[in-house]
Amino acid sequence: MAASSVLSPLKHPAFRMIWTATLVANLGTLIQNVGAGWQMALLTPSHDMVALVQASTTLPVMILAIAAGALADNFPRRRVMLAAQSFLLVVSAILAIIAFMGLLTPWLLLTFTFLLGCGNAMHLPSWQASMRDLVPRADLPSAITLNSMSFNLMRSVGPAVGGIIVASAGPAFAFTLNAVSYTAVIFALARWKSPQEPRILPPERLGHAIGVGLRYVQLSPNLSRVMMRGLVFGMGAVAVLALLPVITRDILLAEARTYGSLLGAFGLGAIGGALAAPRLRARLRIETIITGAFVLNGAGILIIALSTVEAVTVVGLLLAGAAWVTALSLFNVSVQLATPRWVVGRALSIYQTATFGGMALGSWLWGVLSEEISLPATLIAAAVVLFFGALMGRVWPMPDFSETNLDPANRFSEPALRLDLQPQSGPIMVMVDWDIPPENTQAFLDAMADRRRVRIRDGARQWSLLRDLENPDIWVETYHVPTWVEYIRHNIRRTQADVESFDRLLELHRGPGRPHVHRMIERQTVPLTDDIIIPPKVP
Repeated sequence: MAASSVLSPLKHPAFRMIWTATLVANLGTLIQNVGAGWQMALLTPSHDMVALVQASTTLPVMILAIAAGALADNFPRRRVMLAAQSFLLVVSAILAIIAFMGLLTPWLLLTFTFLLGCGNAMHLPSWQASMRDLVPRADLPSAITLNSMSFNLMRSVGPAVGGIIVASAGPAFAFTLNAVSYTAVIFALARWKSPQEPRILPPERLGHAIGVGLRYVQLSPNLSRVMMRGLVFGMGAVAVLALLPVITRDILLAEARTYGSLLGAFGLGAIGGALAAPRLRARLRIETIITGAFVLNGAGILIIALSTVEAVTVVGLLLAGAAWVTALSLFNVSVQLATPRWVVGRALSIYQTATFGGMALGSWLWGVLSEEISLPATLIAAAVVLFFGALMGRVWPMPDFSETNLDPANRFSEPALRLDLQPQSGPIMVMVDWDIPPENTQAFLDAMADRRRVRIRDGARQWSLLRDLENPDIWVETYHVPTWVEYIRHNIRRTQADVESFDRLLELHRGPGRPHVHRMIERQTVPLTDDIIIPPKVP
């Protein structure tokens, strides 16, 4: 894929409007993060409680992201985002009121940061899946990188501003500014005329939709590799952000302003990584870039671990920030380009669950470890985890960006039935008759192995391939789906890439026409109100 300029998505008005509003919201979020981290450092001397502030904002993503991804794939994403942003505004406002009243305790603060994390968890899959509604495919990598740059652009100034606000006006005022910042995104989403995709089928049940998403990722080896690397990266890289308040307080012996400036240095490094990303993607393989990001982040953390001088710590933060945005944006792009439209929200949410789950685990682990041993030793351990993540690429390398066409195939036409089925009628058994000459047997079996994976990935159950003992040239492919509507859903999920594999099978088939398809409903008894036979139409 040719690399476009990192700023090219801004030529699209809808993206530009929401991205600008997100800048404002990100500024508020980062000011709030400074306030929450410093407020906890004032409330308790415990390192693990300070680290839990970071964990409490990332843990909800691990818990709720998959459900949020199912919502993103089954309901209008704009409405999901509006609901999430409104929830964030209300929670932030209540937090500010309680802080002004002087009623905050460590656990109450964690409760509110957890709730804010819940709102972000519900928002993220819909927002990231909406990139395809806002920019064309060619601009998608740059749009995702620009999103990361948006957060880190504000990270370069927001924490410094937050440090000044916290030092001069207190954490409660920082929480208030965060609440106000959400109005910008709410206004932009209210004005956005998002494309309305025609929905010919009812939404999937939440539990079923989650299961379908998990199965899709499980049967997609490239996606599984991204999830695994994202988890390890999140667990190791989060150490700096989780422990930076106590690094500032206990190693550098500094105050809130310095803490904000250090976060700003991390953000500046991230901006540099975002600006370099298009050139890196154009010249290097994805695995080379990801391995470099692991190593660079680990090196940055080692510098921070050995430093007692603010200027040296800033160098480590610049390196860690650049590696952070480079890795996370490439993980995100890889997921989006390897996933068809119908399941992209769930795939992104599973990626977020893995990555943010690693961050939540790492935030807790590094906080506890720093209490037991020391801050420098803990940071060195986090760097070792990142170096291990770099070595993982030798066994499970990242896939390069695929040019596979994952647009809907649009070849399926719902068959005319003689039974008056309801959408929830079922279970349905499907049998496909294949006539394969002996010389094509091995090629047929090879193609069917891929066909099996696609069938199960798209919702088929109990798939099997049978061979006729009396006529060995006849093969019967069978599978089940729970209901008639799931049979239709299974077929309309087929992509252009899937059709290519099906066409290979058709070339191996011998016969006067296409393979015959039997669609049957399983019945032991038939209630009088079901399976009403529709008389054939008289021409």
